[in-house]
Amino acid sequence: MDTDIPETVSESQTNGTLKLPTSKKGAKKIATKKSSAKKIAKKSNRGKPSSGSSSNYPRHPIEKALRIPRAILEQNAGKECSKNDAAKFIGLARSQGPFEVEVSSALKYGFLERPNPNQLRPTELTKRILRPQYSDDELNGYRQAFLNAPVISEVYKHYRGEYLPDTKFFANALTETFKIPAEKIGEFIEIFLDDLNIAKLSEKAGDKTKILDIANEGASSISVDTSSEFKKLTKTAAVDSGDTCFVMMPFAIPLGDYYSKIYEPAIRKAGLNPLRADADIFGTGKIIDQIWTGINAAKILISELTLRNPNVFYELGIAHALKKPVVLICSNEDDVPFDLKHIRVIYYDVYDPFWGSKLIDKIAENILSALSNPDEAILFK
Repeated sequence: MDTDIPETVSESQTNGTLKLPTSKKGAKKIATKKSSAKKIAKKSNRGKPSSGSSSNYPRHPIEKALRIPRAILEQNAGKECSKNDAAKFIGLARSQGPFEVEVSSALKYGFLERPNPNQLRPTELTKRILRPQYSDDELNGYRQAFLNAPVISEVYKHYRGEYLPDTKFFANALTETFKIPAEKIGEFIEIFLDDLNIAKLSEKAGDKTKILDIANEGASSISVDTSSEFKKLTKTAAVDSGDTCFVMMPFAIPLGDYYSKIYEPAIRKAGLNPLRADADIFGTGKIIDQIWTGINAAKILISELTLRNPNVFYELGIAHALKKPVVLICSNEDDVPFDLKHIRVIYYDVYDPFWGSKLIDKIAENILSALSNPDEAILFK
């Protein structure tokens, strides 16, 4: 990658979006914004996590999952103790039922470890958060716990750099893509929102909320491993060696330069062959016939919406009429027509020093994700 093309990506699937708090004060204001998730939880009869229900994600948000390790740290000098003693430290008579569910949550975040089956001990991650020695220890600790959590970290990696979709669409994705049981959707959403807030992994963008992408940031002490998710997508997306990805974009600089520096590498990373009208299929004959052939033959398409180029929108209309999956990309939200905003859109910020590498990774992921789940990239169902 040339240094003059800096290196993020943001995507949106917005038909109304969830608003996430960014501070304790903001959290109070946001209470009504989380009402949809709470209604789902009430319908599922979930006030507190039930003692008999197992889950592959933490049943408590980060702050609540710290209760037991904090008690051991404060009342037993952080030394290992029996489960019965740990239960007493938090005022419970026995180490069963809800206590076990809370322990399970703390284990999933990485706050507790088991020296043996009946012993518990706070981890270094717990100490990093509760007894920080450097200014960034607490925040980085929260973020590491967030990324440790099964399913929660997978959902984050899927939506990182994107706008969080409306509750209805978010719930559908959690059920269909992440296999969370319908009766647990409300609980999961509340936990996910609380964890995003405490880890400061969201930011306001107008009336929407974007999930921050901290992957590929060399200076960060937090590692975001997206390789496993990408491998999963390569297995679920059916890609043949001859499949093409047709790119619809302006040809003029600077956008025209992104084809070789961003789009080609991203498409090849996803295992497809890149194709752009001007460079690859223009020749003798009618140009529109060649565009039609290229679009019709493509397995999937990319559309760069920045600057609202009329030719791009014409080609996009053809692709949508053919019910082709299209990965939408734009650097300016105002350039995306209202009737396309319910489809996932990758928004990139050229002022982010890592925008190029983030965008390549995100495009590759979204190509495979769209091939695995066409509904997220097709205008007409």
